Amino acid sequence: MKNISIVLYCSFLLLLITAITLPATAQNSGVLATQADSLRGSITPQRAWWEVVYYDLNVAVMPEDSTISGYNNITYRVTDQPARLQVDLQDPLKIDQIKQDGEELSYERAKNSYAYFVNMPNNLQKDSLYTLSVYYQGKPKVAENPPWDGGFIWAQDSLGNPWIATANQGLGASVWWPNKDHQSAEPDSMSINITVPDEIKNVSNGRLRDTTRHDNGMTTWHWFISNPINNYNIAVNAGNYVNFSEIFDGEDGTLDLSYWVLEQNLDKAKKQFQQVKPMMRCFEDWFGPYPFYEDSFKLVETPHLGMEHQSAVAYGNQYQNGYMGRNLSGSGWGLKWDFIIIHEAAHEWWGNNITTNDIADMWVHEGFTSYSESIYTECRFGKEAAREYTIGLRANIENREPVTGQYGLNNEGSGDMYYKGHNMLHTIRQIVDNDSTWKEILRGINRDFRHQIVTADQVEKYIIEQSGKDLDDLFDQYLHYASIPVFQYYIDDLNRLHYRWKADISHFNMPLKIAEGKGDYYFIYPVSNRWKITKVDKGKDFKTDPNFYIDTERISNEESVNGNN
Repeated sequence: MKNISIVLYCSFLLLLITAITLPATAQNSGVLATQADSLRGSITPQRAWWEVVYYDLNVAVMPEDSTISGYNNITYRVTDQPARLQVDLQDPLKIDQIKQDGEELSYERAKNSYAYFVNMPNNLQKDSLYTLSVYYQGKPKVAENPPWDGGFIWAQDSLGNPWIATANQGLGASVWWPNKDHQSAEPDSMSINITVPDEIKNVSNGRLRDTTRHDNGMTTWHWFISNPINNYNIAVNAGNYVNFSEIFDGEDGTLDLSYWVLEQNLDKAKKQFQQVKPMMRCFEDWFGPYPFYEDSFKLVETPHLGMEHQSAVAYGNQYQNGYMGRNLSGSGWGLKWDFIIIHEAAHEWWGNNITTNDIADMWVHEGFTSYSESIYTECRFGKEAAREYTIGLRANIENREPVTGQYGLNNEGSGDMYYKGHNMLHTIRQIVDNDSTWKEILRGINRDFRHQIVTADQVEKYIIEQSGKDLDDLFDQYLHYASIPVFQYYIDDLNRLHYRWKADISHFNMPLKIAEGKGDYYFIYPVSNRWKITKVDKGKDFKTDPNFYIDTERISNEESVNGNN
């Protein structure tokens, strides 16, 4: 008893310390998090009073010693009472100097964190614009397993040329450049100026405005993004690239499609990238116009598998269909198209056009994007093919942890956000039961939340309002609990079907389609708090619609009478 008391006391003390030092989001999560988690994942007081308007990033990349150096001019608007300003930069990079209006500003680094707190001038005025310049240098973290364990990638192509890239989703853009490193902090536009050795070319987001050749054997590539963009999308891609392009006549006019690939892979790229136009046609039909016509669409070959870098989608699938030649769904349909082209390009709508305020809601990015694979399959091969592809992905779902992460802590939740999110959306489509309405909902999300930061709650409410369906319990069960609903049933001696839901939600209600024999599927409306009864035909097979992502459990009459779940 004494040892248990000591443990309880220590646990209470730790909880008390955590509640004092972390923001409300961390207090309510039930998770003991570090101060670094909170500084990274929440809108701290040092972030809350200003918003990013424009970044002017200037970085020299030196492959011979794997170093970078440069500065970022951060133009911001004062939106509230000024305080110290938080800017983020990860080890082992170091800030050399911070200036504003020619004045050098003092700063200090938060303990055990990569947040720097800058002491700002006293004369800042609300609604006014200012530019903070952060100078830095060093060896950035090397990516150990990109794009999952990200950072800077220093590689060589098959001919021995330098091949350099960045991939830093989750880890944060501050792994290689100083910024307001929170997913909600999108600048309205951005200038990216990357200096690399003359023998290679740098491709970044947006459109190429100019190149500047220097006397020291280096060239600066000037790229400009005219749309809002998330920090983690900003990319360096430097290599022995050649470029080819084509035109797509889309819903918003003429869209430039541009491809940057290693010179030795040009012929393979011209063949494989023929999938882009049909994909663009399909996605514009289902999701609305490509969101960044002004910045073009690019595929850029990279030494890592791929990433949704806005208007410069990273491609590393080695010019083969499937996922590195693998069939993820087991259905065969995933080998009919290039996974990285389809999946990463779909992020231009889901994640880049609309971005979640907190990475805890990353299912909005990944669930809809995974579902986009099914939409593309339907466009090319039919609805039954898409159904088989979607159902085949269920073998990859673990259902061990909730899809939604902990808010305010840079916690993105379970990897089930991909295929479970995908199958949840497929299930909702069955409940909506009208493909025209469903398509308009998907287009409407991209139209009505265009270039915005959103919460999952906003997206969920939009789907509920536009569909006219009561989906609150469905979203709650699939996103906030590990398990999926179980349809329990039995058939009594009078051929009556007794049915209910078993779920974590106490009054869970979700429509379900069933069929008898070879008859058509029809809706029933089970709930979790009581049995319902309907008549079925004797001798006919009873089945639930496999398009609904659920478990089923047939129980005996005795179990139901005894209340056995």
